[in-house]
Amino acid sequence: MSETIAAISTAPGEGGIGIVRVSGESSKEIMSRVMDNFPDNVKPRNAYFGKVTDGKEIIDEAIFIYMESPSSYTGEDMLEIQAHGSNVSLKKILRAVLNCGAYGIRIAEPGEFTKIAFLNGKMDLSQAEAVIDIIKAKTDLSLEIAESQIEGRLGNSIRKMRENLLDILAKMAVNIDYPDEDIDQVVNDEFVNQIRWVLLDVDELLDTASIGRIAREGIKIAIVGKPNVGKSSLMNALLGEGRVIVTDIPGTTRDTVEESVSLGGIPIVLIDTAGIRDTDDRVEKKGIEKTEQAIASADMVMLVIDRSSDLEDEDNRIIKFVEKMNGEKILVVLNKSDLGESIDEDTIKKKISGVTVVTTALTEKKSLEAALKVSEAVGKMFGIGNINPSESNIVTNERQIQMLKNASMNLSDAITMLQNGESIEIAELSVHYAYDSLGKIIGEEAGEEILNTVFSKFCLGK
Repeated sequence: MSETIAAISTAPGEGGIGIVRVSGESSKEIMSRVMDNFPDNVKPRNAYFGKVTDGKEIIDEAIFIYMESPSSYTGEDMLEIQAHGSNVSLKKILRAVLNCGAYGIRIAEPGEFTKIAFLNGKMDLSQAEAVIDIIKAKTDLSLEIAESQIEGRLGNSIRKMRENLLDILAKMAVNIDYPDEDIDQVVNDEFVNQIRWVLLDVDELLDTASIGRIAREGIKIAIVGKPNVGKSSLMNALLGEGRVIVTDIPGTTRDTVEESVSLGGIPIVLIDTAGIRDTDDRVEKKGIEKTEQAIASADMVMLVIDRSSDLEDEDNRIIKFVEKMNGEKILVVLNKSDLGESIDEDTIKKKISGVTVVTTALTEKKSLEAALKVSEAVGKMFGIGNINPSESNIVTNERQIQMLKNASMNLSDAITMLQNGESIEIAELSVHYAYDSLGKIIGEEAGEEILNTVFSKFCLGK
C-alpha cells in the first residue's frame, strides 16, 4: 500500500473557507475517522456536510468531498475537507488527519499533489508548471497564458515537433543501416528540408519568449524630463488616481517614486523621477542621481517634454543623456499640447532616430485619454498590442526557453553538418539531442533532478 499525503491547500490567513487536502489509498479511511457523522455509503464526488473530530472533540463544521481514483486531480483517491478559513482550525484539522491512525499518512512536500498528478499521467510537465503560473499570475494576460498552457496547448505543439523528429530519426537510422552512396547528397538535402521545418517551429516558439517574460515579470518604465513638464501628472493618469504630488513648482519630486499598475494586462512598474536640471540643492542632486540610475535599469524610458514651449538646452541635454543610458526603447510624450504647439513630432524624430511620439494634454478632463494613448503606444513598442493566448503559444518559463534554445542549436548544427557533407551518423546525434531537449519541456525525458527543481517552486498543498 502506497503512502497517503495531506496538507493545508489554501493560503495562510483569514478567509471564508479553508481546505485540507488528502491524496492516497487511505483517503476514504481518513474521512471515516475524522468525520463525526460518517455516512454508511459514501459516493465519490458528492458533498457531505459534517463535523470534524480528532476523536476527543469537535474541531469545526466542514464539507467533505471524496474523489475516487482515477477521476481526481492526482489520479489517486482524494479527500477534501472544506472548513472555515481559520489558521488555528485548519492546523487542528490537519493534525487530526495525520494522527487518525490511517496507514502511511504523512505531511505532503511542496508541489507533491501536482507531482503525483504528473507521474500518474494527469498532466505533462508544461501543464504542471502552468499550475504555479496561475497561482502567481498578477495580470489578466499572465493568467490567460497560464490557462492556455494548462489546457495542453504548448504540450501538444511540443509533441507534434517530437513526432516529426522521431520520423526523421527513423529515416536516418534506415539510411545508416542501408546506405546508398549514389544518392547520399539527395538524401542529405531531404533531411535538411525536414529538419528545417521543425527548426522553424522551435524558433517561432522562442520568438515569443520576450513577450512571455514581459507577461510574467512586467516592464519597468522610468518617467523622465526636466522639472514641471507633467511627469507626476502622467504617472497619476496611468495609475488612475492621484498618488504623486502635483504642483506648478519645479523640483517638487526629489526622489524616485515607484508604483505598480496593469496596462493592457501587462504588469508595469512606473518610476516617477526627479526632474533633471542643474541645481545647487544637495537633496535635489541626490534625486537626480537616482533618476540616472532608474534610466539605466529601466526597460523603457518615457521622456516628457513641454510642447507649449521651444526645446531648451536642458531638454537637449536630457535627450542625449537618455539616448546614452537607455537608447533601446524611448517613448517621447509631448505634453501640454492644450497650451500651445511649439514642438511637433518631426522635430523630435529628427533628434531621436526611430523614436515613438505621442501628444497629450494632462488636464483633469483629458487625463484618461492621455493614459489610453500612452498605454497603446507602450503595447505596440513591446509587441503586445494584439496578443491572444487562446490562439497562439507563448513561452514564459525560463527552463522551457533554455530547452527550446538547446533544441534550436542542435537542429541548426545538424543542418550545417548535412550541408557540409558530413556523415548522417553525426547529424543524427544532434537531432536526437534536440528530440531529448523538447522531451524535457513536457517531462518525457526529465530526470528526478529536473522534477525536484520544478516542484520545489510550489507551495504546500498544491
